[in-house]
Amino acid sequence: MDTMINSSNMKGESSMNRLKIAIIFGGCSEEHSVSVKSAQEVAKNLDLEKYEPYYIGITQNGVWKLCHFPEANWENSCCLPAMLAPDSGVHGLIVLEQGKYKMIPLDMVFPVLHGKFGEDGAIQGLLELSCIPYVGCDIQSSALSMDKSLAYIVAGNARIATPNFWTFTENEDMDPDRFIYPVFVKPARSGSSFGVTKVCREEELLSAVEIARQYDSKVLIEEAVVGSEVGCAIFGDDPDLTAGEVDQISLSHGFFRIHQESEPENGSENSTIIVPADISTEMRLHIQETAKAIYRALGCRGLARVDMFLKEDGEVILNEVNTLPGMTSYSRFPRMMAAAGLTFAEVIDRIVALTLEGKRR
Repeated sequence: MDTMINSSNMKGESSMNRLKIAIIFGGCSEEHSVSVKSAQEVAKNLDLEKYEPYYIGITQNGVWKLCHFPEANWENSCCLPAMLAPDSGVHGLIVLEQGKYKMIPLDMVFPVLHGKFGEDGAIQGLLELSCIPYVGCDIQSSALSMDKSLAYIVAGNARIATPNFWTFTENEDMDPDRFIYPVFVKPARSGSSFGVTKVCREEELLSAVEIARQYDSKVLIEEAVVGSEVGCAIFGDDPDLTAGEVDQISLSHGFFRIHQESEPENGSENSTIIVPADISTEMRLHIQETAKAIYRALGCRGLARVDMFLKEDGEVILNEVNTLPGMTSYSRFPRMMAAAGLTFAEVIDRIVALTLEGKRR
């Protein structure tokens, strides 16, 4: 174990009494690069006097590796083959080093994975089999929130406003005449804005559907809500929830495409994120309470970012819920929490404490 890759080997700190946390990042989804940047920000804000991190990168081909740090070229650095043992008796990582398998016991896992296999319940299922506490939503709420159409149905049953929408499976035909344009065509189960198209004329619909089907066999078509996009970061377990500041997307043209820029750190060509949002105190509280209601309705725990539309008449409509939102330096979740007076390091501490508290229940 003396040569095992972790932050203690790099910095020479004692591992006694520190929580052993696996930070899992990368993954097979289209949000791989964003996940790496999120993991870098988590790493920068970890208190190494409290935590002993093990960085587990998943390549875009699905290969798991234990590495020193989630740097930009981590796949080409000194990494060891590793896997999370689904056997609950192991309760940790199995690492191949110098031809021998070694086991690293873990106190918990912090998945910093976005999109497919990260937010859809897949990694959560593996962690449940492993009986290792993990940060964030469970299998059911992850899968439910990832599927926008199912999230709309559940939220609607909880009397939360949603857009009008229609879903189509892989081989199902659709009649472009049935819709009132503009509409948005989206993969039903994909992250960020990948595969999303705003369709203004019916002759554009089928090509937009084909784009969406590159990311998911289930396609969502929804009405275009006229209003501004707002968001609210939530963390905690019901009934004790904490809301971050509300943010607001200011658009110069087009629609908001998160994580689509070539250099997102330098801003977007058509959008500016305003935090705190330029709205009244009364409306800010209403949006925060609506976000909490959505969070509860979908059974979320740990953390999530709830995205909504704010119409001119004050109605708040659900857009989507991100159960493992971006944690990069430019991401909305940490910025909303910072505006509410919580540093990212404090947020991590609180999320870890919540996770361990849930284990003890």
